[in-house]
Amino acid sequence: MDNDAGRYRRFLDGDDNGLREIIDEHYSGLTLYINSILSDVSETEEVIQDTFVKLAVKKPKFNGKSSFKTWLYAIARNCALNYLKRYRARFSGKPIDDYFELADENDIEAEYIKSEQNLELHRVLRTLKPEYSQVLYLMYFEQFDTENIAKIMHKSKKQVGDLLYRAKQSLKTNLEKAGFQYEEF
Repeated sequence: MDNDAGRYRRFLDGDDNGLREIIDEHYSGLTLYINSILSDVSETEEVIQDTFVKLAVKKPKFNGKSSFKTWLYAIARNCALNYLKRYRARFSGKPIDDYFELADENDIEAEYIKSEQNLELHRVLRTLKPEYSQVLYLMYFEQFDTENIAKIMHKSKKQVGDLLYRAKQSLKTNLEKAGFQYEEF
């Protein structure tokens, strides 16, 4: 049983600190992930709260078929999709699928250049189809493997592999269009 599963078990047994520890551990990562779906910080905050309220009130059963983190991210993704269906699609008239289209002077300069490149990388990530930015975020920022990404995104491992390939190609193309300079190693 992973550490988070143990925390959740403690929470279910009456120790509220278990849930607090889960929130502290996953709040930032979930926020970045859900924001890649919604692209709105206030809506993201609402969905993250809904996710943790769902854990606290409904106390869904964790069956251990995946890691706790994978299970939690899948719950958050479902909350985000439900949010889109409930609010955005209803008010905009758009179909839900339309919403799925991260020293010294030399060191200071290098740090500045690196931070500028990171900003550019995140800006270009936001220009990708949402499904592409989500899969790249889960793989490279949250270090999920393809099996867990498949569970979170409700896809097969092959679909995730294909999606990752297309996402990387799209990212590379968009970075080159933006004039992104790759670091020499």
